Amino acid sequence: MTHDVNIHPLVSPWGRFGLYSFFIDAPEPAIVDTGIASSPVDGMVPALENLGRSIEEVRWILLTHGHIDHLGGAHALWELTGRRAQVVIHEADAHLLRSRRAHVDKYVDARRQYLHDPNGEEEQTRMADKAISGEMEPSVLLQGGETLSLGGDVSVSVHYIPGHTAGSVAYVVDGQNSVFVGDAVQIHGAANGFPGYEDPAAYRSSLRYLRDEVRPQHLYLGHPYRGADGVSYGVELDTEASRRALQESLDIEARVTDTAQRALCDGLQETDSAYSPFERVAEELGYTGDPTLEPSPFFTTLHGYRKQFDAAR
Repeated sequence: MTHDVNIHPLVSPWGRFGLYSFFIDAPEPAIVDTGIASSPVDGMVPALENLGRSIEEVRWILLTHGHIDHLGGAHALWELTGRRAQVVIHEADAHLLRSRRAHVDKYVDARRQYLHDPNGEEEQTRMADKAISGEMEPSVLLQGGETLSLGGDVSVSVHYIPGHTAGSVAYVVDGQNSVFVGDAVQIHGAANGFPGYEDPAAYRSSLRYLRDEVRPQHLYLGHPYRGADGVSYGVELDTEASRRALQESLDIEARVTDTAQRALCDGLQETDSAYSPFERVAEELGYTGDPTLEPSPFFTTLHGYRKQFDAAR
C-alpha cells in the first residue's frame, strides 16, 4: 500500500514577490524550481531545517521552465547538495540554464521594442548576472513523457505543456496526481495583473490538456495568481480550485485572443500610451496595470499574438 508523499512549499523573498519552490519528501527528495541565486540560502535552507530536513539530502532539482525566478538558484542549490542532485529541465529551455546571455537575448528579441528603455539591455544583463547563481549543463534533458524515480515506490511523470515558455513542463507525482506546473497556469496573472505567455496557441492547448487529461487532484502554482476579482488563488490548490483556475485561465485567454486578433486585423497604432501599440487591447480588456514593470507580461503575451498573426499572413 502506498501513502501520499508530503509536499511542502518553500518561500524565498525577492523584491515585491515571494518566490515559491516545493519540497517533495520522497526517498530521493526533490525540489521543484529554485527561485533566484539567493533563494537556496535565504529560503530553502531555513525552511528545510524547520521541517527537520537538510538541503544536502536533496537528490533532484526539477525545473518547470527556464525563467530567471525559477532556475536562478539551480547552480547554488546544486552546490549545496554537494553536487549530488540531478538538475532536470526540458530541452527547449535548457539554453536558459546554460547561459545568462540567453535571458538578455529574449528581452532584446521581444520586449525591448515596446519598453523603449535605452538602458534596458544593460539592466537585463545586470539582473541576469545577479539573479542567476551560475551557468550549468543540466543532468537530465526532457522531451516530455518521461518517468523519474524518486526512490522506493515514488515516481514523477513529466508532461510537456508549452506556452508560457517553449520548454514548460508539469511534474506529476504518480498515484496522488499532485501536479506542479510552474507558471503554465496564469489565470489573470500575478502582481502585474495580466497573464504572461509566449505562444498563445500552445498555452491554450496546454491548459486544455491539463484540464481534460491530467485533471489535477492537487495543483501547485509558481506564484499566487489572481482571479478576475483580484483575489489570489494561492499556490496550493485542491481539486475544485484546480478546475476553476484552469477554466478561468482559458476564459481570460479567449478574451485576450479575441481582443488581440481584432486589433491586429485592424492594424496596430503607435501612440503616446505606455501600452502602445496595444493601447486598444488594454482599453477593451480594462487593463490598467503598469506594462513596463518586468517581467512585462502584457508585452510578452501580445508580442506572441503579433508573431502568430504575422506568421499566418
